[in-house]
Amino acid sequence: MKIGFIGLGNMGAPMAANLAQAGHDVSGFDTQTVTVNGVTTASSATEAAQGADVVITMLPNGDILRAVAAQIIPVMKSGAVFLDCSTVDVDSAREVAKDAEAAGLLPLDAPVSGGIGGATAGSLTFMVGGSDKAYQTALPLFEIMGQKSVHCGASGNGQAAKICNNMILGVTMIATCEAFALADKLGLDRQAMFDVVSTSSGYSWSMNAYCPAPGIGPKSPADNDYTPGFAAELMLKDLRLSQQAAEASDADTPMGEAATDLYRRFVEEEGGKGRDFSAMLPRFESRGRS
Repeated sequence: MKIGFIGLGNMGAPMAANLAQAGHDVSGFDTQTVTVNGVTTASSATEAAQGADVVITMLPNGDILRAVAAQIIPVMKSGAVFLDCSTVDVDSAREVAKDAEAAGLLPLDAPVSGGIGGATAGSLTFMVGGSDKAYQTALPLFEIMGQKSVHCGASGNGQAAKICNNMILGVTMIATCEAFALADKLGLDRQAMFDVVSTSSGYSWSMNAYCPAPGIGPKSPADNDYTPGFAAELMLKDLRLSQQAAEASDADTPMGEAATDLYRRFVEEEGGKGRDFSAMLPRFESRGRS
């Protein structure tokens, strides 16, 4: 396929490189000067999008997505797939999809899970919203860039799945960190804590696959001084999106709301910006009950 790729940041660049390595003709654009192996550099988003069978965007937020969509939709060829892999608010995803459909395009919102490591290894998971025709067209690309894709239904449902998933992740990571800090104060060895919880009803991805305690469980960012695999500020972004969606849909999410506030304080007031989201553990270690 001829592919236009807009947004060659930490996630987009390795995704584009994997597509090029698989033999696709990839033209890429980013507002920063970026060189990606195998990817032809375009001078603008519109140049990357012109004549492409599929245009992929990986952008920071809904406002930027809307702005880029307004530029590229008019120049995309009829029947092309507009595949947005950004994590944005549901309303922006659905509005862009509506505009793309009106222009004769096939829109998909397909946010990802797996982080930079997954993007590099081609092992991402895609949560996809849009028509079955668009999904089937893009499926070979999902299989190159990821290990799994789930078609979640209509446009916007990919974003809905992502924010629900990450709200769970934010809440469970906080609970995991709280529990380790409590175990420390009760004199319970961390390895014993892990051995019990990881095989009992407290089992979770935050504990078993991404343990926030250094030297415990599989290797994680905790073992590298909390250098981000998934930065705390990105978790805060996703939690804020979850609460925006909860407010718009009149959903009661008290745990999501509490997690959002804790990560806000951690990132904006307590030096958590630039650290992994699991660095909540040293935060709780240093605090008493208040």
